[in-house]
Amino acid sequence: MATHDLVIRGGTVIDGTGAEARTADIAIDNGLVTQVGKVSASATQTLDAAGALVAPGFVDIHTHYDGQAAWSNRMSPSSHHGVTTVVMGNCGVGFAPVRATDHSMLVELMEGVEDIPGAALHEGIGWQWESFGEYLDYLSERQFDMDIGAQLPHGAMRVYVMGQRGADREPATLQDIAQMRLLTAQAIRAGALGVSSSRTLNHRTSRGEPTPSLTAARDELQGIAMGLKDAGRGVMEMISDFVDLEEEFGHLETMVRDSGRPMSISLAQGLSPHGWRKVLDRIDRAVASGLPMRGQVAPRPIGILMGLTTTLCPFTTRPSYQRLAQLPVPERRQALSNPETKAAILAEPTGSGFARLFNMMDDGRKLWLMTDPPNYEPAPEDSVAAQAQRLGRDAFEYAYDLMLQQEGRTLFYTPFANYAENNLDCCRDMILSDNTVMGLGDGGAHVGTICDASFITTLITHWGRDRTRGERIDLPTLFKRQTQDTARAMNLTDRGVLAPGMKADVNIIDFDNLRVRLPEIVHDLPAGGARLQQRADGYIATLVSGQVTYHHGEATDALPGRLLRPGVGS
Repeated sequence: MATHDLVIRGGTVIDGTGAEARTADIAIDNGLVTQVGKVSASATQTLDAAGALVAPGFVDIHTHYDGQAAWSNRMSPSSHHGVTTVVMGNCGVGFAPVRATDHSMLVELMEGVEDIPGAALHEGIGWQWESFGEYLDYLSERQFDMDIGAQLPHGAMRVYVMGQRGADREPATLQDIAQMRLLTAQAIRAGALGVSSSRTLNHRTSRGEPTPSLTAARDELQGIAMGLKDAGRGVMEMISDFVDLEEEFGHLETMVRDSGRPMSISLAQGLSPHGWRKVLDRIDRAVASGLPMRGQVAPRPIGILMGLTTTLCPFTTRPSYQRLAQLPVPERRQALSNPETKAAILAEPTGSGFARLFNMMDDGRKLWLMTDPPNYEPAPEDSVAAQAQRLGRDAFEYAYDLMLQQEGRTLFYTPFANYAENNLDCCRDMILSDNTVMGLGDGGAHVGTICDASFITTLITHWGRDRTRGERIDLPTLFKRQTQDTARAMNLTDRGVLAPGMKADVNIIDFDNLRVRLPEIVHDLPAGGARLQQRADGYIATLVSGQVTYHHGEATDALPGRLLRPGVGS
């Protein structure tokens, strides 16, 4: 009779603690790790991991699967990258609490902030809830390919409490603030992992309106923080422009100090070098004073993907292109092949709404052709402008021709964060900081412009194996950053480490062949909506609660993932 449910044999174990790799077996019973070392007993199921890395499942704390979780069992692209736990409800956007009259308003907010088609959200979400607790009740009845945790979104709560006044960013009254404090405490007690808010002008509704939480005053933020204190648990996730760094950071420090609850703050290098260092310095000082604050960082540039198949292309908003933009890709590609059309588009100025992105491309010097596998630390001499110069051609005329190749599936890449100096040295510093945590991948969001759920595979491959333009990082540190550290940041203490008693979320990885694939557009959203998908090679198996959910990149029938509801039913 078999002693164990499953044994993973002979793998090179990187356990998530930062300890050096070692050869060991892993025994699993009832969804938990029961032994790490030499396992001599038999098992009902055995997985041979000889020559492979064995590590904890990845914990991704910054996703936007709030809608996808309502209609799908699979949280891809994240599930293709060894992720076994995701946290959604970031950036202050989500779908609860909500009144029936405000469904469209929340869809417009999510569509604008996170680039998820409104038609897909309207068709895919059934709105079987009003309160945040009811939203969690709905999700708790569903099965997934990974565990899912949810945060209470400030934007949705503000509209729920204040109606149109909240959407219009009017000041909250004392009564409004008291209501938000109560709702925050109720959401945490119902199983929310925390609360999130956005204070950046980059986040707008599909109508172009700023997010409801943009200008929320200090007393409103404080009221929400105190709701966490009332509940006795939960984290805060914030994003801010930090126009006045000292004043804004002072607000955030007060929230953490008075509530006693931890906070993570989105942190990335902007278009000007070293601006992020000032924010990290304030975080370091806050931590030194005893406040649990972290910068939430990325392992590579945050960048826009552009082409005929995506939401944007390098010629979006030029009038002659706009007249063709709604044609199916084959017909659009044929029309764009007309020399007169090409000449007209190239002669036209870009529209005002596209000016920022056009400036990011820097006359093609910050525009790269996506390769397979993608290069997320591309050299200046490989840019579209540099290639065009070597050929004696205009950069955008050259880009136009490239765009029509590969039957219109060509993708360009232009970074808008973490690449001001044309290298990733800033990311290395952020990854290795004592007061940062990995995040910002936005799985489930920006479905036609960004595909950064693959951050996690890039973290392991680029920094642990492939980097040639600077120093690398050792694998035990990299795995710890995306397993134990991310789990602990959300107070998920039952996962992220391979040790007896821990949840049996595991990755078996062919490290030599691990790689990110080229993103591609798929049409699998409700209402036939399109989105970017990005898979990976090299994940031999991913296990959630001891069950194999993906084998060599293909889904199994197992759906052991569930909604995380801390403190509920325990």
